[in-house]
Amino acid sequence: MQIPIKIPGGPGQCPEWAIIDLQGGLETRNNVSLNGRFMGDLHFTHKNVPVLIIGHHILYGKVCDLEKPFAVLTKKHSDTDNDTVLDQDNTDKQHTDTHYLVKAIIRRRLLFKTRPKPIIANVPKKL
Repeated sequence: MQIPIKIPGGPGQCPEWAIIDLQGGLETRNNVSLNGRFMGDLHFTHKNVPVLIIGHHILYGKVCDLEKPFAVLTKKHSDTDNDTVLDQDNTDKQHTDTHYLVKAIIRRRLLFKTRPKPIIANVPKKL
């Protein structure tokens, strides 16, 4: 079975994403899902070192190339009225055309494998 894959704008025009690879897990205080929520800030130093700030913690990472790139695909259905297919009962069915649209290509990952360091504000001591 062959499924057509369409690249919007042609080859080489697809946006490029990266994967953030964290060692361990992220937990919230009240055990709510982090899906679709703001997690933190991602910055790069002048030497292209990724820095991730989550709450009061900072993580330093490195940029790695993936051995095999990934494609992020979205499945699309389009109904065609002029193509009818007879099923086993010899009744007409509307033919649906399925194809996949390439949303992005992932070629790099940002690896954060060290433990997070706490961000401590400079609090003056009372004399």
